[in-house]
Amino acid sequence: MKKVKLDNQPVGPFPTMLVGASIDGKANYTTVGAGGCACLAPVLCVSLKDTHHTTKGILQTGYFSVNIPSVELLEKTDYCGLVSGKNIDKSILFTSFFSEEGNAPMIEECPLNFLCKVCDKKGIRGFTMFFGEMIAAYINENCLSDGKPDPIKVDPIIMMGFSYCNMKEIIGHPFSEGKSLNG
Repeated sequence: MKKVKLDNQPVGPFPTMLVGASIDGKANYTTVGAGGCACLAPVLCVSLKDTHHTTKGILQTGYFSVNIPSVELLEKTDYCGLVSGKNIDKSILFTSFFSEEGNAPMIEECPLNFLCKVCDKKGIRGFTMFFGEMIAAYINENCLSDGKPDPIKVDPIIMMGFSYCNMKEIIGHPFSEGKSLNG
């Protein structure tokens, strides 16, 4: 198959996340498409502009949350990326909850939530990439199958290029599908 060269822009796919932080004692959320697993340890990373209101909160408290919205939250999720918490109280869009392990709001309506404590950070081209050790994780009970998170039931929003996408079906499992090629 012939390859077509693209511009040097990350096109994804990337999980859509709502990153939460407490800023001056108030919950705030922003939409993030640049982030995910940092390594095989329980460490997540999120990249936020240095000027983002949420960045201020993470720097204040040392904690952030990663909330995985389902497709049904698309409108509110996109809105959180369009307006600044400096000017708009985005916390009213969601029901916030907190874990005793750390100071970052999480979103009740999101099927999957992770509370992270900053363990490292790196500045890069006007952004700060925060690395957070997961210290608590929550999932809606109806998003489990056989006691494990079911990606189809979570129904996350995926960003690819300038599009939001969903998931249709499970087609395989990591570290399993290629075993037959081991000879």
